[in-house]
Amino acid sequence: MRPRSVAPLWLMGLTNSVFGMYTGIIMISVPQLLSARHVPETTIAAMTAVMVSPLFWTFLLSPVLDVRFSRRWYSVTSATIAAALLVIALRNLDHLALVEGLLVAGCFFATLYQSALGGWLSTITSAEQENTLSSWVTIGNLAGAGAMAVATGELVRNISPELAAVVLGGVVILPIAVFPFMPAPGPDRRLAAESFSQFFEDVVSLLRRREVLIAILLFVAPAATFSLTNFLGGVGDDFHASSHFVSLVGGAATSLGATVGCLLFRLIDRLLPLRFLYLTIGVVGALFTLALILLPRTPAVFAIAFVGENVFQALAVTTAVAVTFETIGRRNPLAATTFCLLISGFNIPITYMLVIDGLGYAKHGVAGSFAADASLGLIASFILGALLIWITPRRPLAPMAAV
Repeated sequence: MRPRSVAPLWLMGLTNSVFGMYTGIIMISVPQLLSARHVPETTIAAMTAVMVSPLFWTFLLSPVLDVRFSRRWYSVTSATIAAALLVIALRNLDHLALVEGLLVAGCFFATLYQSALGGWLSTITSAEQENTLSSWVTIGNLAGAGAMAVATGELVRNISPELAAVVLGGVVILPIAVFPFMPAPGPDRRLAAESFSQFFEDVVSLLRRREVLIAILLFVAPAATFSLTNFLGGVGDDFHASSHFVSLVGGAATSLGATVGCLLFRLIDRLLPLRFLYLTIGVVGALFTLALILLPRTPAVFAIAFVGENVFQALAVTTAVAVTFETIGRRNPLAATTFCLLISGFNIPITYMLVIDGLGYAKHGVAGSFAADASLGLIASFILGALLIWITPRRPLAPMAAV
């Protein structure tokens, strides 16, 4: 029998808001704070790409979470270190290299936290609770990011920078207060060498599966990345939007986009096979991005762009997770490794597209970044769509009845 929890399921899922709030600060708030210090947008985009890079390489070290200590211990430790690094970074925003290094390390520990928490939750919940738990984990992630984007701007404007940094660090770590009310099974007593050896053997076996390779190719291409959601926070001045307006819109867009994206997915998930649906979302979203180039640079258009890009990204993320679960299948002994590997692949283009968007901005401003993001998305979507059509097995024609 699984140990009973004092904390309700929804509250356990919302503990993932530690990760959501951290990524919200890095992707939305920090670019805005650096822009207010007149840091060039190309520099901000490059820094953001580096700072979020642990989202796709932390999985290489994830086997350590199965060794020696409990996952609750790893969750508490990684959250604490991440919060401390955040406080130090926010108090040194004028030292760009230091901020970049601190937040790379902070994002690594925040990602490690999410991995430890995910493994922990999977051991203390039943199969019947998984879908509900997944919803609350996702809400904690996306809503946490949106709420922190708003909170950071308000705190920085109304209290001293030093106090704001400490308060934000405390808020980020607050969800772990739920941990004493959650069961904490003991750790796996394998040696580290055994854990890492088994992990890489699992990865090799996964890469032999055709459906896994297709999913990885789908995710690492810039087909439905919508990295502009992480870029727009630093270009509010181009739309004559105040920093206050940017932070409010950024937070609302993230939360609203998550809600609308999930609802839309439930309406369209049966229209096409999931992989083709993912690419279709990429095409429609890219056309939306191109249409934004024709609109005037006003605060209202900035809000439309921010909300719209977040809706498409939330819809793409939801579809990507569905593709991942479909790829995993039922009773897969490598389910956790498959999930970690594919989601890490999905995070790769979010990083490199930030750099490309920044280069487009350096050449032709906002229009250049929008055009670069959308054109690469369209090209990738059409190429991958043609590839999927070519490799999809065709049903043989039914034999004609004898006359």
